[in-house]
Amino acid sequence: MIDKVEEKKRYLAREREADLRQRRIESAAAQAVRQRNHRRARDRALVRLSRLYSADYRKLYEEERARDQAENKTWLDIHGRTNGGVNAPGRPARGASNAGSKQASDIREPESYLGGEE
Repeated sequence: MIDKVEEKKRYLAREREADLRQRRIESAAAQAVRQRNHRRARDRALVRLSRLYSADYRKLYEEERARDQAENKTWLDIHGRTNGGVNAPGRPARGASNAGSKQASDIREPESYLGGEE
């Protein structure tokens, strides 16, 4: 009889562990969705601010770029690839002799996600 009671206690303990594990997983998933939505909203706000205050945005952007260049930090492109530094070989420096030729990246709207997850 004691073995049955101990077995029942172990079974209930395993069930509680499984429930706690499931709740932790669900909580982590919900937090990931909230953080992703927050990041998307922040990115959309940055796009709007950069359009409204483009001169200030460019000035701050150039300051950050110069600071990163001084610290020899690499920049990531939209796909997460590094370009080997701020001014990578093969890329013209800002203001180089390609004036008048607009590239596709200059014409496109900034990419942002307008929706969100629920």
